[in-house]
Amino acid sequence: MPRESRRVKYKFPQLIIYGMKLRVVLEPSEEGGYTVYVPSLPGCISEGDTREEALENIREAIDLYLEAVEDDLVFNENVEQIEIAV
Repeated sequence: MPRESRRVKYKFPQLIIYGMKLRVVLEPSEEGGYTVYVPSLPGCISEGDTREEALENIREAIDLYLEAVEDDLVFNENVEQIEIAV
């Protein structure tokens, strides 16, 4: 099943992506706008001028954070790769 068709609408401050729920922390910034980060994904942080923009941006940051980098996937020829839903 393609990733896009498995996305589910979400309610703040949680995101459901690929069937996985992630809690995000949304904080107003002193200089205006919002900062948002995912405690369970170290270094996954974003920001936006509005709450909605910050949440859109963190969705993209999560997608990039979880995206496999083909160069990092070096396997023995006897290895089997299987995708599972979580």
